[in-house]
Amino acid sequence: MNDTLVIPLNDAEKSPIRRCAPTWPTRDMPRERLLDAGPAALSDTELVALVLGSGLPGHNVFDVARSLLARFGSLRAMLDATPEDFDGVRGVGPAKRAQLLAIMEMARRALAEKMRERPLIDSPEAVEDYLRLLIGSRPYEVFICLFLDTRHRLIRSEENSRGSLTRMAVYPREIVRRALSVNAASLIVAHNHPSGAVKPSASDRQLTRVLRDTLALIDVQLIDHLVIGANDTFSFARAGWP
Repeated sequence: MNDTLVIPLNDAEKSPIRRCAPTWPTRDMPRERLLDAGPAALSDTELVALVLGSGLPGHNVFDVARSLLARFGSLRAMLDATPEDFDGVRGVGPAKRAQLLAIMEMARRALAEKMRERPLIDSPEAVEDYLRLLIGSRPYEVFICLFLDTRHRLIRSEENSRGSLTRMAVYPREIVRRALSVNAASLIVAHNHPSGAVKPSASDRQLTRVLRDTLALIDVQLIDHLVIGANDTFSFARAGWP
């Protein structure tokens, strides 16, 4: 009989081989860097990874974060996402989807609250930032109304209509009706151009004229009509109106 040398295996050697994700010194981890240096020190990928918290076997949380950003193209586009837009993204199940959507809605509401604290006519940059966040990356046209009180503070923000990639129907009588129902003294309206180009069309100019004249009949001032792109904005008021 042949002598066979048997070497006992310890518990670690008996276990299947595990491939561990790369580790970083604690000071270099995104959470620790955020606490030490502030959120601006983190990349978009790191911020998304912190929100997600964990990944999948074979796909660490940074892989999932990169997949999300690649899918949407930017953080701003993610802020416009619907629950269905996350379908098919590995590592983003119902819980993480709800978490992302909740944080995005918090960002929108925080900007809206900030606008309620000051006259919007004095902070056009805040208005444009809010509208770019709200509709700048939508793949279809959306018409938004910002109803203001006598001190030009925000009463409410409403989506008036939604269209396709290239056209949208807006009814001035519905906007007038809503202005009366919320007791608005003035109004800022906006719509997006999914193409990204913010040059107003002839129909945009005609709508602005009709809307301004119609609102004047009920003593409501149209302060501005903004055309919103992903990275740029056109203001009818700044351009001297149509």
